[in-house]
Amino acid sequence: MSSEQQSIRCLVAKVGLDGHDRGAHVIARAFRDAGFEVIYSGLHNAPDEIVQAAVQEDVDVLGISILSGAHDTLVPTIMDGLAEYGAAEDTLVLVGGVVPEEDRAELKAAGVSEIFGPGTSIDETIEFVRQNVPER
Repeated sequence: MSSEQQSIRCLVAKVGLDGHDRGAHVIARAFRDAGFEVIYSGLHNAPDEIVQAAVQEDVDVLGISILSGAHDTLVPTIMDGLAEYGAAEDTLVLVGGVVPEEDRAELKAAGVSEIFGPGTSIDETIEFVRQNVPER
């Protein structure tokens, strides 16, 4: 992305009843420090609230932070909502949190671009965004 282009717009979202947001705050700050424009959803969002925020804010990247174990139902619901608005193709969707290896293929088949588990370096995540953000 050249310096003349707009910065990358990111929504960092917490979905469901998961109340642990330390990782979401860490990645939101790292994205901001990397020059991305960051919106943070706050805690306890329903999938439709996240979809509405992503569409209304016209984000390039949706980072979903989930530690509750409900990723297999909540994330596909978000992906379906993005598709309904025609935003699934234009939005790089990332999932961060504890996602068992056996659940990853299903989330990727639903449209998630990448899943970042505990211990992933912030630099790796930022570089992935820069390399894969959809062109506008």
